[in-house]
Amino acid sequence: MRILVPTLAFAALALTGCAMTPAETARAQAAAEADRAALGQQLAGLRATKTGDCLDSFQSTSLKAYGSTLVYRVNQNLVYVNDTTAGCEGISRGDYLVTKSNFGRVCRGDIGRTFTPGSDVPTGSCSLGSFTTYRK
Repeated sequence: MRILVPTLAFAALALTGCAMTPAETARAQAAAEADRAALGQQLAGLRATKTGDCLDSFQSTSLKAYGSTLVYRVNQNLVYVNDTTAGCEGISRGDYLVTKSNFGRVCRGDIGRTFTPGSDVPTGSCSLGSFTTYRK
């Protein structure tokens, strides 16, 4: 019984160490709200037309992340939006995304890994969702 009590105390201490402080929670909520607002600005004037499982990689000219949402921009009139499982948010700070896909396409369920430019060390990973097409 002596071993069990310290183990439980250590487990309780470890779990409380993982909790966010109120300040951290407020910062996370503010960042999420800022991402939603920026995404809204990116999609202003566009409307969702269809959802598909794959996107030809060569179609996109730029990629930006807004939280766990990726925006592939083709031009001012055409944008593809992908809601990932989270983990690729490093793209918003300049990381790049690498996916292993077949036939030059990225598809729902593909795993993307992010890397810092000039580094071979991964900074995150996510699973891609469906692609929603937005047009003017």
